[in-house]
Amino acid sequence: MSIQVRYFASLGDQLGRQEDQVQAEGPITVAEVWQQATDGLPMPPNILMAVNQEYAETDQTINDGDEVAFFPPVTGG
Repeated sequence: MSIQVRYFASLGDQLGRQEDQVQAEGPITVAEVWQQATDGLPMPPNILMAVNQEYAETDQTINDGDEVAFFPPVTGG
C-alpha cells in the first residue's frame, strides 16, 4: 500500500522535507503513518491532520493511494 504524506508550514521546516511516501502492508492509521514517516518522532501536541483533504483523527484508517497531511496548530486573530 502506498501513501503520500505531506507536511505543511513549520512541520515541514522541522522535518527538513515537505513530503514523504510511506509503504505499508495491511491496515494503518493516521498515527501509524506519522510514526513510520518520521522514524518514531513523537507527534506534536494539537497537530491537525487531513486524509484526502478532509480533517481526520489519529485513529482513522488509511487506504492505498490516500494522501495524509499534517499541519501545525493554526492561530489567528
